[in-house]
Amino acid sequence: MPETSRIAETDHEPHYAVIFTSKRVDDAGVDYKEAAERMIQLAAEQDGFLGIESVRDSNQVGITVSYWRDVEAVRAWHDVAEHRNIQELGRRLWYTEFAVRVCRVERSYSFIAPCSGGNIE
Repeated sequence: MPETSRIAETDHEPHYAVIFTSKRVDDAGVDYKEAAERMIQLAAEQDGFLGIESVRDSNQVGITVSYWRDVEAVRAWHDVAEHRNIQELGRRLWYTEFAVRVCRVERSYSFIAPCSGGNIE
């Protein structure tokens, strides 16, 4: 998945996190990038979607965490036909390995630094 630029806002408690850890082939090509962007767009359209965070390192290891209101929303996302098709392409073309973990988040909190013109007192 492409690197996202913001930390997801997950003020709905409790909620669920789906952690997708993957090792991508060295050259996944343009199709991978397009599919990853489409999956983010499609997930965002699903009932119960709260947000997503994604990073990938120079060794092609990536972690994507999607956040969901409840376990029913997680199951519904898993069963979306277009998502299942992309999962199969991932197995055949894009990943050498991956793991999926579904976790219940009991508590979360966040911090955002105030804009102060670069000076912190």
